[in-house]
Amino acid sequence: MSETAAIPHGLPMERDAGPFDPPRQITRLREARPVSPLVFPDGHQGWLVTGYDAVRQLLADTRFSSRQDLGIVHVPYETPGMPAATEPSPQVPGLFVAMDPPDHTRLRRKLTGAFTVRRMKQLEEHIVDIAERQLDEMARLAPPVDLVKEFALPVPSLVICELLGVPYQDRENFQVNSAKFLVKDQQLDEKMAAYGAMTAYLAELVMRKRAEPGEDILSDLARHDDLTIEELTGIAFLLLLAGHETTANMLALGTFALLEHPEQLAELRAAPDLLPDAVEELMRYLSVADIFYRYATEDIELGGETIGKGSTVVVSLLAANHDPQRFDHPDTLDIRRKARGHLSFGHGIHQCLGQQLARIEMRAGFDGLLRRFPTLQLAVPADEVKLRTDMNIYGVHELPVTWTETTR
Repeated sequence: MSETAAIPHGLPMERDAGPFDPPRQITRLREARPVSPLVFPDGHQGWLVTGYDAVRQLLADTRFSSRQDLGIVHVPYETPGMPAATEPSPQVPGLFVAMDPPDHTRLRRKLTGAFTVRRMKQLEEHIVDIAERQLDEMARLAPPVDLVKEFALPVPSLVICELLGVPYQDRENFQVNSAKFLVKDQQLDEKMAAYGAMTAYLAELVMRKRAEPGEDILSDLARHDDLTIEELTGIAFLLLLAGHETTANMLALGTFALLEHPEQLAELRAAPDLLPDAVEELMRYLSVADIFYRYATEDIELGGETIGKGSTVVVSLLAANHDPQRFDHPDTLDIRRKARGHLSFGHGIHQCLGQQLARIEMRAGFDGLLRRFPTLQLAVPADEVKLRTDMNIYGVHELPVTWTETTR
């Protein structure tokens, strides 16, 4: 391990190695010092973890807290118009991704039955139907079209709305406001206005569910008398945001990646049975939910370094998933790769609750899209595709595509 690796000042974010690879500075840092000091814009001396083994170890160690109310929240990139934090952020009721046991355990346990592998498999046929109906709608349009608007965003939005019991006709509210909330450099007042609009809408919805429960996840949760309306609202916010944003960006960015790797696309079309492995590989290769944070509650040894108590630790899942110590030729998209063990869903107690749902949606989405649009191609040069480098979940803002024929 090299002690001469330059310590980054601020998190390197420019996608200068291409739209699908980690920033070059991140890759160099992982090779030299996979657990590296990081100087934050506010002067905080924190850490950046990029190596696969170190990231996996960190995510499994609950001494690295997920709470944001233990110390000042240090942001590793410039946020224009946002004042530096001077005190810890208050804990948001229901937002269990920002909690530790026992609070995290109590809330997450309420949801485990809703997202079991068995229950998700029972939904698979219905999810396929949703994807096929959306492809029917897209096939009626005259190309070029924006794949994000016409397919990648509607499919997971329809699925999560149905599961949660959120009226799909209200999608303008949550799609627009969740996008505003996820912009990295959004003005604080605009970000909080978007968050406020979503939570006000969801608070009203969960109160209706409590009064007149239906057959959906939010109704099931509302039947628990030990959950407050504030907790129900926080849980609903988390499930709705994660339930459509991550999968939508995987479907769009994954299609972009396949179109940019025509030999892989042709191989997948010729052998559809490769789809489950291809989905895992695309998740590893793209890692749309990349950056996560932890707070060291004590001095902790990690990767040969001592993380001091009170340090903010930044974790890059994209860098870890591209670590050559774990995956051969990691910067190559290989749909035949057995990418099990990738960290795109996280690891440890915070591993993504809806991962099986996301897998089913991606398999249904990619299968239908590639089968029914055999001549699908980009409608603009690849370097004109608008990347979501300004967002906390990576992907593309738009993906203009065209085709010459469709099939059933």
